[in-house]
Amino acid sequence: MNNHVCFDVIGWAGAIALLVAYAMVSSRKLEGNSNVFQFLNISGSLLLAANTIFYGSYPSTFVNLIWAGIAIFSIAARKRVAP
Repeated sequence: MNNHVCFDVIGWAGAIALLVAYAMVSSRKLEGNSNVFQFLNISGSLLLAANTIFYGSYPSTFVNLIWAGIAIFSIAARKRVAP
C-alpha cells in the first residue's frame, strides 16, 4: 500500500472516530465527559492530524492537535477531582 492510501485510511478512521463520538453524545448514548467520548476525540483528532501533516494542511493539523489537547486535559482534570 502506498503512503497516500495509508494516510487516506488513517484520515478516514480519524473522521469516523470523531463522528461516532459526536453521534453518541448527540443521541445520549455517551456523556460528554465520559472517558469513551474523550478517547474517541483523542484518537480521531490524532489520526486526522497525522493525515493533515502528511498532506501539509497545517491549519487543520493545528485544530486537531488542540482538539486532542482539550480531550487530554478533560481526562486529566477529572482524574485530579475523582475521589
